[in-house]
Amino acid sequence: MTARNYLLGSAAAFTLMLAGCDAVRTPTAETPAETDVAETSETPVVDEAALAENPLLQDWDTPYGVPPFAEIGDEDYLPAIDFAIAELEAEIDAIVNNADAPTFENTIVALDKAGGTLSKVASTFSNITGTDTNDRLQELATEIWPKITAVSNQISFNEDLFARVNAVKDQAENLDLDEQDLRLIELTYRGFERAGATQSADVKEKVAAINEEMSSLTTQFSQNLLASTKAFKLDVTDEAELAGLSDSFKAALKDGDKWVLTVDRSVYETFMQQSENRDLRQQMFDGYRLRATEGETDNGPLLIKIAQLRAEKAELLGYENHAAYILEYNMARTPQNVEDFLVRVWEPGLAQAKTERDEMQALIGDEFTFAGHDWWHYSEKVRQDKYAFDSNVLKPYFELSAVRQGAWNMAERLFNITLEDVDVEGWNPVVTSYDVKDKETGEHLGLFMMDMYARDSKRGGAWMSSYRPSTNYDDAEEVRPIITNNLNLITPAEGEPTLMNFSEVETFFHEFGHGLHGLLTQIKYSEFSGVDGPRDYTEFPAQILEHWAGEEEMLAEYALHYETGEPIPLELIEKMREAANHNQGFRTTEFIAASLLDLAWHRLSHEEALAITDARAFEKETLEGYGLVEEIEPRYRSQYFAHIFSSPVGYSSGYYAYLWSEILDADGFTAFQEKGDIWDPELAASLKKWVYESGGLRPADELYRLFRGSDPTIEPLLRIRGFDTGED
Repeated sequence: MTARNYLLGSAAAFTLMLAGCDAVRTPTAETPAETDVAETSETPVVDEAALAENPLLQDWDTPYGVPPFAEIGDEDYLPAIDFAIAELEAEIDAIVNNADAPTFENTIVALDKAGGTLSKVASTFSNITGTDTNDRLQELATEIWPKITAVSNQISFNEDLFARVNAVKDQAENLDLDEQDLRLIELTYRGFERAGATQSADVKEKVAAINEEMSSLTTQFSQNLLASTKAFKLDVTDEAELAGLSDSFKAALKDGDKWVLTVDRSVYETFMQQSENRDLRQQMFDGYRLRATEGETDNGPLLIKIAQLRAEKAELLGYENHAAYILEYNMARTPQNVEDFLVRVWEPGLAQAKTERDEMQALIGDEFTFAGHDWWHYSEKVRQDKYAFDSNVLKPYFELSAVRQGAWNMAERLFNITLEDVDVEGWNPVVTSYDVKDKETGEHLGLFMMDMYARDSKRGGAWMSSYRPSTNYDDAEEVRPIITNNLNLITPAEGEPTLMNFSEVETFFHEFGHGLHGLLTQIKYSEFSGVDGPRDYTEFPAQILEHWAGEEEMLAEYALHYETGEPIPLELIEKMREAANHNQGFRTTEFIAASLLDLAWHRLSHEEALAITDARAFEKETLEGYGLVEEIEPRYRSQYFAHIFSSPVGYSSGYYAYLWSEILDADGFTAFQEKGDIWDPELAASLKKWVYESGGLRPADELYRLFRGSDPTIEPLLRIRGFDTGED
């Protein structure tokens, strides 16, 4: 990806999440950077000798070109970033000052190529701060991202550069260019336009200042959240207080003579489901939902300011609000379309959630009044009561290495690729790596690296990211991608296997889908290769693979008991399917509550945003207006809603995308079911070509139609969730 696209934000990326699952891509030109460095930055003092020895600036003679992680020190990042920014500025100057008339090659392609060193260094820094951070790296983030923001703004607002881009756009139809070339021109121009290149000098100056401030605020938001999450720990010394917890879970929590409870998502959900200790559940519940709400890590004032700045910037660029700006090129198009869609699913979801609550209260009886911190635990009891099914009995059949092999087998049958273990040094000893190849030709498609376990130095959730994009300029020297998947599984006790619950298995397949979207790309320009497209489309390639994870045919291959090797019994599969929509009301409601909250923050006009003084009060008023019951929290309260506030754009106005993409994945998988073959070769080839290989080659709705042969309908989504479709 180009340095021009390397926007800001400590997250270095798209964060694509479902139930805490992210996928990550470096931000695009549609989220411009920040201040005019020509006027504000100071020229750094250059130590030529140190630069010559800096491992970040050397050619990496490593397997597959991965960063030499062991050689890189924290002190190497800042000088490498300064050097790379200066190099990028020189490359831009060369484009602008080219005496030849603007052409596709000397302007558009040159711009896509520019900033290779900065992309290399910044992607390494971004990924490491997400997976193995420390205090010094967090300090560096507050320096590095504003610098990158500044140079990005400088490029976006360079009038001479934009004039050359515009000149090429005007003559594009008369040039001998292929589809990818023309798409590169279109998206390059659009990026400048949306950054504010066509605005007046006064507007550009204001937008630049806003971008710079947002870069700092969102970085601080992310760091506050990480600090408050890692700060919460409950030490339990009496094993009796852990009643209900499985032996394997307790072993994973054991630290010397105590058991340590944290609010990392994998620990939190497992504890809330299993624990019989209501008082401890209350403490964990409050610990999770009150993160970043007080003291030095209170994110309330930060997120209010971020919302205000986004609203102001949108109005400066000619949009009614930030949501209108973000959604312009999404499949949903407008904030009203998003709200209408969410409410259509919200209403049956909320009604079912109320029924679920009443069932749990009936199970409890008069002993106490059901509350939010009881939901996970009693939902599991109702599941066992209604379906005679305990989800924990599945875990012995979902051992990590077997799940991984199942995903590999799926990819081979669908997309004709192989994944081979390779010995590559990663950023952490737990990282494993795989050479992805075309099964027929043996052609190398990319390197896939996996980091599966939680640790204090790693941010929460699950995500896909990239160390290197794919490019192929004129077939001269094709560069294939380096893609990563990150989960936060609980590290098992020494000598014990890594056993997963089925939601974690679905997360594994989900992130693998994002990974394949990055690995299989056949787009030659970094501008729109790999995981590209609007937010409400880019979840589709991940979510559709979740369907294969639960298919009986697939389960028979990979769901093998870790001790006996026996496949999962058919009766367990049937019970799992019967119970699949159990608690669906809760899951739907908590997700849409967060989506509506995201939309509410970003539909504010600048004037309305300035009137907000209390984040929690705004949040409560919004959700009560939609009728949210008090026993259900939104999946993310505003203060820890990292998707929308931890990077300058991120998922802002786009958290709904997971559900919107579910229209696509439900409809898309239905196509395989209609064929009567989940491996149908013709349909799989179409999915590979138009979805996984095509990046942002065409508008998302067109790519979907090319795969499916028709537009998606919402009925499969409602049917899968067990809701009324309105059909006879």
